Amino acid sequence: MPDPLPRQLAFDLPLDPRYGREDFLVSPTNEAAYARIESWPDWPDRVLVLTGPSGSGKSHLASIWATQAHAWTVPAAEVTREAVPHLVSNGNLVIEDADRPEGRDEAALFHLLNLARERGTGVVVTGTGAVEAWGLAVADLRSRLRLAPGIAIAPPDETLLRMVLVKLFVDRQLVVDISVVEALALRIDRSLGRARDVVAALDREGLSRGRRITRPLALATLAALDGAAAEDPDEAGEP
Repeated sequence: MPDPLPRQLAFDLPLDPRYGREDFLVSPTNEAAYARIESWPDWPDRVLVLTGPSGSGKSHLASIWATQAHAWTVPAAEVTREAVPHLVSNGNLVIEDADRPEGRDEAALFHLLNLARERGTGVVVTGTGAVEAWGLAVADLRSRLRLAPGIAIAPPDETLLRMVLVKLFVDRQLVVDISVVEALALRIDRSLGRARDVVAALDREGLSRGRRITRPLALATLAALDGAAAEDPDEAGEP
């Protein structure tokens, strides 16, 4: 059935995630990790392994620490033997996505951690899941990361997911009814990244239709994102 409303041209302008301290929402799933980051520089060790599932807020927390510790951030794939002296000489470091094997130089990472320890450099290493699941072949690196203090973030609970959805809508200056937030929180994966994607899609859909974001529109958009056949929201009545 043709859409009865003409669609406007919607420009997909990316909204960069806000990684400031004031943008981090603390809940029981991440409060221990947040407290550890906030306690810098009073750490038991200069290296911290920060783990959690994708979309749990690892990069956000690492960014908060980087600002506080005047650190710079590099992906693990960019840590090479040639780059290690330069990386450590510039102060504290965040090494992102150390769990990903693509392009990972394990010998270089081990050398970096040793050099950082010698020079008193702070290092935060992030990855998905426990270190044991990273598939590390270099035993010395595996042992060093296992022995380093670690803190894990759990997947967001429904309360945190609701808070994040509200904040994402506010960041985009979108006014929605609480029923939209409730419906999404009950149906989407518990991932902060997934919440961002869904709100971005709703922003585009609402703009292209020239209408407010209602619960039927939200559910139809979510169904379309999930690859399901969605009922046209203009034909669906409010529950």
